[in-house]
Amino acid sequence: MNDTVVDWLLDSDPALRWQVERDIVGAPAPTWQATRARVATEGLGAALLARQDPDGQWAGGAYFPAEPEPEGPGQPYTATTWSLNALREWGLDAAVLGDTAARLDANSRWEYDDLPYWGGEVDCCINAFTLANGAWLGADVDGIADWVLEHQQPDGGWNCEWVGGSTVSSFHSTLNVLEGLLQHEVLTDGRHPRAADLRDARHRGADYLLDRRLLHRKSDGALVGPWATEFAYPFRWRYSVLRATDRLRAAALRDEAAPDPRAAEAIEVVRAARGADGRWRQGVRPPGRQWFEVDVPAGEPSRWLTLVGTRVLRWWDGV
Repeated sequence: MNDTVVDWLLDSDPALRWQVERDIVGAPAPTWQATRARVATEGLGAALLARQDPDGQWAGGAYFPAEPEPEGPGQPYTATTWSLNALREWGLDAAVLGDTAARLDANSRWEYDDLPYWGGEVDCCINAFTLANGAWLGADVDGIADWVLEHQQPDGGWNCEWVGGSTVSSFHSTLNVLEGLLQHEVLTDGRHPRAADLRDARHRGADYLLDRRLLHRKSDGALVGPWATEFAYPFRWRYSVLRATDRLRAAALRDEAAPDPRAAEAIEVVRAARGADGRWRQGVRPPGRQWFEVDVPAGEPSRWLTLVGTRVLRWWDGV
């Protein structure tokens, strides 16, 4: 990566810059930690914090806003779960949110069956997000951790359509659960009565994707879907090999493990998407209202995608 691209990445919001300093520049911890602390008071992080409701929620709802959305394609991304996901991903110190966990416990209910927020609901992806967010905020999400273990499919992955009778796993659902399990493990430092079971479930879930080379259906070897090779930020709930290889990287660092050779084909897809200038360009995102824009329009060079793509390739190449 040339200095021009590094300088371009560093000329960014604190939510992105601290990760560039840590993962790309290799800055000393006090440097990137100081930048990370600015997430609470500047840019994207401060703007999203300012939209929190007095009852601890965002947009008055758990997964969907309380007010009906105008008719149109896509789902809204303004409610509590999506806002917590973003703040956690951007590196906000959970202490900044104060008693948010308690306020959500008292005031927030899932749109599904009016279930209590920290108890989770029936969707694998939603429960995975809540598992990670609860561990981050210090809420009791042990019940969700147990639920995740109980709903792992025989093939090793997960599927949000299990309610409808599905017995095979989904790339989307599996990746979301893997991210939730890893975040929970890191944030709790593996302190859970069933920590070994949760870690084993995470490894089996990763094998589900790796056995398919992160790209293909196992039955006929065909590409699992065009979305697997389409990259756009924010990632939200969608699977892509860029997001999947970044999760593999994080898991390998946690496990002190070498890159798994089954990911080689997916890595080359990530590499091929890099432009001659060392940047990745924004793809087309699923539609849906958000509080404000966090990245560039489709077709323009994306700092977020370039950060993720670069650190994935550096990890794989041992740079």
